[in-house]
Amino acid sequence: MNMLLQWLQIKGVIPGIFASCILFGATLVTYSAVPQDLAKDDPILRAMQSELDREQAQLVLPGMQRPYFIEYRLDDFSTYDAVANFGALVREVAGHQRIVRVTVRIGSYTTDSSSSRGEGTVALAPTDNNPEAIRSCLWNATDEAYKNALRAYSAKQAALKQFETPPTEKDFAPARAVTSIGPLVPLEIDREGWKRRIVDASGLYASDPEVRANAANVQYSSASLRGLAVNRYLVNTEGTVVRQGYGGYSASISVGGQAADGMQLARNNGTTAVTASEMETWPQFRQRVIDDLKSLDALRNAPVVSAEDYHGPVLFSGDAAADVMDRLFIPNVEADRPGMGTTARTQGIYTSSFHARVLPDFLNATDDPLMTNFAGHALLGAYAVDDDGVPAQAVDVAGNGKLENYLIGRTPVRDFPASNGHGRAAVGQAARSRQGVMLFKSNAPLSAAAMNARLLAMAKEQGRDVYAVETLGGELAPRLLYLVHPNGSRELVRGAVFDELDNRSLRSEIVAAGDDEYVSNTLGAVPVTTIAPSLLFGDIGVKRATEEQQKLPYYPPPALDASAAQAHGK
Repeated sequence: MNMLLQWLQIKGVIPGIFASCILFGATLVTYSAVPQDLAKDDPILRAMQSELDREQAQLVLPGMQRPYFIEYRLDDFSTYDAVANFGALVREVAGHQRIVRVTVRIGSYTTDSSSSRGEGTVALAPTDNNPEAIRSCLWNATDEAYKNALRAYSAKQAALKQFETPPTEKDFAPARAVTSIGPLVPLEIDREGWKRRIVDASGLYASDPEVRANAANVQYSSASLRGLAVNRYLVNTEGTVVRQGYGGYSASISVGGQAADGMQLARNNGTTAVTASEMETWPQFRQRVIDDLKSLDALRNAPVVSAEDYHGPVLFSGDAAADVMDRLFIPNVEADRPGMGTTARTQGIYTSSFHARVLPDFLNATDDPLMTNFAGHALLGAYAVDDDGVPAQAVDVAGNGKLENYLIGRTPVRDFPASNGHGRAAVGQAARSRQGVMLFKSNAPLSAAAMNARLLAMAKEQGRDVYAVETLGGELAPRLLYLVHPNGSRELVRGAVFDELDNRSLRSEIVAAGDDEYVSNTLGAVPVTTIAPSLLFGDIGVKRATEEQQKLPYYPPPALDASAAQAHGK
């Protein structure tokens, strides 16, 4: 499990056109009463289905309830990680594991053993296709999950007696049986080629003539490569059989140092894609590193943001706007069920916002996992069937600024009794309501030139400088923030944080959106995609950060060997 933990730490009703069949790439999704016939050629699915049939028929302790639902999910995943620091490879790890998650539910769809520690059991599975070994693993995990579920159901029944009002929705939403047998996804990447790239990339600060003069100011320079291929198998006692896979690849650069006053500065970004061939080419990635090193040096020499607090217009690029939506909007429309005894609809800021305005009236948000490409970009968040075994579907989350839907898995919330195909799971984890491909789009988009003109018009009207931000770091802190003068010139500043950038500002302060949708693919525990345009906020606070500045290094870095650096750069 250690390798899995390291990997994770690195970071209802189907519309009519989908009523009988969904074609998603090379995957055919069908409703089927006899899914075993389509799964018989896969030894893993065959073993899972055989053991499930046996458990469904025999699993019951004397005097105890028989499970009403059993689910087996097996995640077969391959990973590759490589890291280079200062022009040398420091880590390379490849792995292959299988993990099974067994869910046993006691009770009924209305009230069951879920929402407690008895909801599932996780175990390592054999990495070959030995059916007896796979079935033995499932048998052990099922036995443990069943006993846990019995204890959890008893505890839950006792807990429910404390509340006067019963839960407003069922514990688990029924779903039709689905068969989806997709192609297996291999881990495919030129390891030797990309190792050379990240080694060279991490050493460019010292080897490239464009940036070598500032090498002494670079305190760390790291490049990394990540590859992941997951093939997921799912069977349950409702008759669903799913096999689907996904891959993801990313190469990143991280460089940092300090300004003369001790302020910590960093530039971190990279290329992320569904397949390795879609990542940036070496010339493109190399130029990204050079640009990061140049902007790091520009930050060192940039003035600190004014000590006087600012409230006024701020233009967010599509990159920055996607980060804002990822942090403030999307988690609040992923409907996590509240605890027992509460009448709240969901958890989060938008628990009472159903049919209320949460965005400006010209902005819409749709989550569509069936959208596999956008503007030439393959989308990491796309999928055909969710991890609850429910076919994916597009959901109009916000229309003309009003919240119209939440993203729902098979755990219902008030007013949303059925799944809309958004139950998603990390490797070995339970499925939860999560995004797939979230697209934000304006009814009246403006060109980049028009967005800048609108910003400058506001600057002239208010008779002062305004701000534009290109990229954000953690906690939505601006990494590249520009002071924009009324004449249109821009000046890079550092050391700022945003004030009152919150859900209220999403609702009331966005005055314009661009036509330049930015695709943000994130290869996290659950792969997702956010597509957002540039956004102009009419009133956002910008103030100087209050973090203490650390001391500069007492000694200079080792002197560069000119001949070695030149050889390395060739």
